[in-house]
Amino acid sequence: MSASGEIRDAGLQPERTRLAWRRTTLACSVVAVLALRQAVRGSGRPVEVAGAAVTALVWLAFLWVAHRRIRELAAGPPRGLSPRSALAAVACTLALAAFAMAVII
Repeated sequence: MSASGEIRDAGLQPERTRLAWRRTTLACSVVAVLALRQAVRGSGRPVEVAGAAVTALVWLAFLWVAHRRIRELAAGPPRGLSPRSALAAVACTLALAAFAMAVII
């Protein structure tokens, strides 16, 4: 609803946002799979196994946040992303990027 009391037509915005969440989930999945693959093919040191476990947990947390948001978008008129969900998504993304860099280095 706008400031003048009119109901605004969201158009295709919710669909674009849903697709963006799916693309981001796919990208996070690729990072997680590559990190897990590196850990499996590595020497099996406890540090590698712990890194793989943390990567899997962060990936699952991101999947949970993304799934909730995609479900909210499908349920009806979109609401804004809550600060808690936004912080969780950002934290998961940054953690996966850090783990990817650790795997590369």
